Amino acid sequence: MTHRRLEVISNHLQPTGTFPYYNADMSTNSLFKTTLAPPDVIFELTASYKADTDPNKINLGVGAYRDNDGKPWVLPVVKKAEHAIVGDNSLDHEYLPIDGIKQFTEASVRLILGQNSPAIAEQRYASAQTISGTGACRLGADFLYQFAKGPVYISNPTWANHRAIFQNAGFDDIREYPYWDPKTRGLAFEALLDCFHKAPNGSILLLHPCAHNPTGVDPTLEQWAQIAAIAKEKNHVVFFDCAYQGFASGDLEKDAQAVRYFVSQGMELLIAQSYAKNFGLYNERTGCLSIISKTPQGAKEASSQLCKIIRANYSNPPAFGARIVQTVLNNPQLNEEWIHQLKTMANRIIEMRQALYSSLLTLKTPGTWNHIVDQIGMFSFTGLTPAQVKVLRDKYHVYMTTNGRISMAGLNTSNVHRFAEAVDWVVRNVQ
Repeated sequence: MTHRRLEVISNHLQPTGTFPYYNADMSTNSLFKTTLAPPDVIFELTASYKADTDPNKINLGVGAYRDNDGKPWVLPVVKKAEHAIVGDNSLDHEYLPIDGIKQFTEASVRLILGQNSPAIAEQRYASAQTISGTGACRLGADFLYQFAKGPVYISNPTWANHRAIFQNAGFDDIREYPYWDPKTRGLAFEALLDCFHKAPNGSILLLHPCAHNPTGVDPTLEQWAQIAAIAKEKNHVVFFDCAYQGFASGDLEKDAQAVRYFVSQGMELLIAQSYAKNFGLYNERTGCLSIISKTPQGAKEASSQLCKIIRANYSNPPAFGARIVQTVLNNPQLNEEWIHQLKTMANRIIEMRQALYSSLLTLKTPGTWNHIVDQIGMFSFTGLTPAQVKVLRDKYHVYMTTNGRISMAGLNTSNVHRFAEAVDWVVRNVQ
């Protein structure tokens, strides 16, 4: 082929701007042009902590359990279940049913409702395995958007993801109900009741049955009874997001008492369960959504609709985490071991609360700090201001959310007094 002919061919192949698919300024004409989304607060906080080279840095942001050495803890009973699963040659990697492993979902319902629940005996429940607690909340939100449609009431404050989950499911009327009283550093109970009473009939109430995130403040059983009475009177739809059963107090029964009371009153409701915290299965994304109906037929219909939503969303769930949970929950010996290890985690958190409280008292830190030990679960709402939180990060390399929430799991016997000293300084010197 001659040089001239190659040149002609080359010129012919060069873009001239006349082809309909060619645009010299493609970067400004993207079909997907949008704006930069803000980073997730918790994950950005964790990244900043990891990048910090200070040897005395403290991470009180992430909601994940750490042992007294500040290390992640894989529960020994989880390791046992993993070995049993890996060694079981009868298992395969075929698709699960749309609603997941039946032995897992049935065990999950028994765990939250109790072995002798009338809803179980009467087959008035529908349950589906989900992508952890977040996925359970989203599946429930998708279901409610089709069959209830709000308005949705979330607590002020609440877990940061709650609002986004319901917004992305299609709800545009998301309201807040009072929860935290900054004056008492406790529950704004009367304001909460008043809000629920004034809410339109049939409103969706998103409730934390134990270890409220982020405050760590829970209603008493007597207060739950008053909430249930209003919800029943107003025909509100109750949606419990239960991420901490057993992890909150160390007592599985106590942490489920709010849910069980509402069921005992004949109420229909939704329950999202997560096994991230109480099994330490953070990255296995293992959860369950249950719907309690008035009739077995209603439960069957709800189940069919959940499966329809799942099929169009992620088709069916992953197996490994659910196999771990069902192996433990359905084996009496392993279940007892799990309960003991749950108490180990819960008790360490309680000990850190007492240690922090005692250190603040010893330092004579201005203010009242009894809320540290009155609260429950992984988090404590300290009452520190955003300005104080910023100084804690800049001066003391303490990482926590700007609203003053701390993960108690990030404290241990090596750093709790140092953290108390830092809090003491900012309280005295920063408004």
